[in-house]
Amino acid sequence: MTRFFKTALFAATCLAAAPALADDVELTMYYPIAVGGPLTEVVDGLIEGFEAQNPGINVNAIYAGNYDDTRVRALSALNSGDPAQLAVMFSIDAYDLLERDLIVPFDEVATSDEDKAWLDSFYPALMKNGEVEGHIWGVPFQRSTIVMYYNKDMFEDAGLDPDHAPENWDEMVEMGKALTNDDHYGIMIPSTGYPYWMFQVFAIANGVELMNADGTEVYFDDPKVVEALEFWRSLSADHGVMPEGTIEWGTLRQAFLQGQTAMMWHSTGNLTAVKNNAAFDFGVAMMPGHQRSGSPTGGGNFYLFKDASEEERAAALKLIKYMTQPENAAEWSMATGYVGISPAAYETEELKAYTQGFPQALVARDQLEVAIPEFSTFETARVREALNNAVQAALTGSKTPEEALADAQAEADRLLKPYQ
Repeated sequence: MTRFFKTALFAATCLAAAPALADDVELTMYYPIAVGGPLTEVVDGLIEGFEAQNPGINVNAIYAGNYDDTRVRALSALNSGDPAQLAVMFSIDAYDLLERDLIVPFDEVATSDEDKAWLDSFYPALMKNGEVEGHIWGVPFQRSTIVMYYNKDMFEDAGLDPDHAPENWDEMVEMGKALTNDDHYGIMIPSTGYPYWMFQVFAIANGVELMNADGTEVYFDDPKVVEALEFWRSLSADHGVMPEGTIEWGTLRQAFLQGQTAMMWHSTGNLTAVKNNAAFDFGVAMMPGHQRSGSPTGGGNFYLFKDASEEERAAALKLIKYMTQPENAAEWSMATGYVGISPAAYETEELKAYTQGFPQALVARDQLEVAIPEFSTFETARVREALNNAVQAALTGSKTPEEALADAQAEADRLLKPYQ
């Protein structure tokens, strides 16, 4: 039984006889997890603890699948008039939600000195995707960076130092060749699901970002961006350390656990699942650099929907503050592998003890020092799709990286022209 459930059970017992508020507040929260499984149990435990402390607030969590599924379901509900007061959705959805006039900024709702201190308590790198046009539209919760997982046993078998993951592109190729044999590849990098996200690592490593800070311009056809995609393609086409074609996001973790690859790039949100299921010693490392190192942040933010009543909005804010408080953020990080969203989370006794025994859990946090915002623009879904298509076209060989990125640039320029 996790601390959440113990707390919820104890609080519910103590408050069983407490009268409900005269007018109970009903909250509907959309959340990006598939129904069932351990993660829904963790969120349910959080909600139970919150409701026990706030007997006049009832929370209905709707687990809606992945981030795209959650966005579609939440927006469909709002458009049809179904009430929803808050959601955890992609941090990069801020532009789209703002364009649709569906959300309110936290800095206009959380206005007390205590509220302002709370908004200032999160890691700055995790706040950047939620800050648009001088307001805070999203608050971090289910947040990540990309990290490199590697099989230490395979490193030892290949004569490599199991405590030294590749720190740059040259080492990644060199080690990848040593690790590749008839049984497994040296490295796998997913190119379905979120290829734009993985590609940001290559671009930033080559010293260039893919978009401007205002979300109105992209730089897909920059020579350094082209060079970055050429390098990704070369891992399979030239060096043979990665399979040809696309690599599935959803099955890569299992491929790593089954020994099909010695290294993989994936979200730190997979960390606890890898820890619980790996039959081998594994390491976690920051992204290898080239001109520099770094990773985009990722994952979900809390949003407050505009149509909520003043009472519902106050209750939703109270729920969000509860879920993001250091002890709960720490427990969520340990249960999943997602980043503890504030320095205070890592100062809790629970997370201190956990990371002392499992230092791999600190890698994503430490990488925030060199993190950049996840790719996001106005018309973000369609611009992102153009980039996804370009990456996959280059990796499958149907277009050269230069051709693919030129096509994506033309499409993005067309979509973003009204915002420039």
